[in-house]
Amino acid sequence: MSWTDPDCPVARTLDLVGDRWSLLVIRDAMDGARSFTEFQRRTGIARNILTDRLRKLTAHGLLAQRTAPSGRRQEYVLTDAGRDLFPVIVTLRQWGERHAFAPGEAHSLLVDERGTPVPDIVPTGVDGTLLGVDTTHVRKA
Repeated sequence: MSWTDPDCPVARTLDLVGDRWSLLVIRDAMDGARSFTEFQRRTGIARNILTDRLRKLTAHGLLAQRTAPSGRRQEYVLTDAGRDLFPVIVTLRQWGERHAFAPGEAHSLLVDERGTPVPDIVPTGVDGTLLGVDTTHVRKA
């Protein structure tokens, strides 16, 4: 694979999962989807595109295939690397809640096991100080 920007972790990540369909497949896997049919039903993605994304996500170690409990089909499950995208998906969701909906417009809500909305993810320094665009910079390799 040729990387868009070989020294930038953001660019490399986007090369792997930066298209809409890949992130929606990961989102649905986090929400319990396992079969090709489930992913297609939930996303509305065309079969050929879904086949490509599942193949790519599996090849890059974000999903793994295993035999379904019925023993008749293969299913897709998140790997540890795929599960590590959880805070990314949550952050995208929270950004969308703030900026992609009109005030008062209904949308789904991510809640914990008790039904409590998941708090906003905010980056903090080792001392607990909130970090942002104005308080961080990239150290080039």
